[in-house]
Amino acid sequence: MDSPASCRVDAWLWAVRVVKTRSAATTACRAGHVRVNGERVKAAQAVRPGDEVRVRLAGLERILVVRQCLVKRVGAPVAALAVTDLTPPPPPREEVAAVPVRERGAGRPTKRERRELERLRDR
Repeated sequence: MDSPASCRVDAWLWAVRVVKTRSAATTACRAGHVRVNGERVKAAQAVRPGDEVRVRLAGLERILVVRQCLVKRVGAPVAALAVTDLTPPPPPREEVAAVPVRERGAGRPTKRERRELERLRDR
């Protein structure tokens, strides 16, 4: 499969299945969530093999290296060959502290609820 020397970053993100739609990739670029080699980029920025692309989606940052330029969406096995994922694994669930959530409009906590909240925070 012959690939071009460079391609648009939004089209590449869509083609390698990082985002579901190309318009979502364009929106992420406009919002400043996409960086190529450390620089914020616009959707039309060209990427080449060897470039590092950092994408922040849903609060997680993915670090990807371009191995092959794709302009059309392809099957998942081919898309996996076009990218190297250097994203570190997420932290274990034990390290992430559980935040107690109260229903909106529930008013002040009762004495019993307050003691339960304090018991959770002390753990």
